[in-house]
Amino acid sequence: MQFEAPKGKPLGTNATFKFAAAILIPVLSLLTKRQWRGVSNIPKSGPVIIISNHISYADALVLAHFLYANGRAPRYLGKDSVFKIPVIGWIIKSSGQIPVARESDKASHALDSALGLLKAGHCVGVYPEGTLTRDENLWPMVAKTGIARLAIMSKAPVIPVAQWGDQNLLAPYSKKIVLWKRTKITYLAGAPLDFSKWAGKEDDQAALVEATAYAMAGITKLLEEIRGELAPAEIFDPHKSDLPRIGNFKKAKRKGIK
Repeated sequence: MQFEAPKGKPLGTNATFKFAAAILIPVLSLLTKRQWRGVSNIPKSGPVIIISNHISYADALVLAHFLYANGRAPRYLGKDSVFKIPVIGWIIKSSGQIPVARESDKASHALDSALGLLKAGHCVGVYPEGTLTRDENLWPMVAKTGIARLAIMSKAPVIPVAQWGDQNLLAPYSKKIVLWKRTKITYLAGAPLDFSKWAGKEDDQAALVEATAYAMAGITKLLEEIRGELAPAEIFDPHKSDLPRIGNFKKAKRKGIK
């Protein structure tokens, strides 16, 4: 797929993106106390993949704020159901975001879109886990291999970003934003990850699993620095759990759905 090269300031912005930013950034600034670190690792131009841990529905907005304030207007791969929400869905689509039909045979279409965006020079944001972490202590879990395939095929720089605090602004799977205080949120961007070891192995499943684990380890190491503690030795693997792979598993539990 072909896309136009990113324009504007921050790079990649458009009229809809600017409209949404003009509304949301002042709100986020009132609700949060932000500690943004490692911003020099975010390239000011050229293709780049930003990967981050996923703990709250607020993540995409706060990460977008983090990137926007540091020169890049990101394009996300987001679940297609969000694009169907009246008004909000139109805004998301018009700002250049990419719908993903998760857990379907159409999910690979998003990879083609992401590759096209990167070829044009955009900043693409990815949550490799594909959903909010199922780890009870909110550590990153075993992720899907799409990020490895994207990194190998595009050869674009991959910047790991760990974040902590979004869950205190909007608890996992909650829709109740904390309004009575300014929530401290920390974002830490690391140095680019090196996927050269897996060059040309985008169709090798074992290599993709290894490369994905490497990517998530990069995020986890940064998160350990933020939290001041070590992640558990055993990484939560949703494939070995009876929890649903995607969706609000807490809501499903309340309804007695397995």
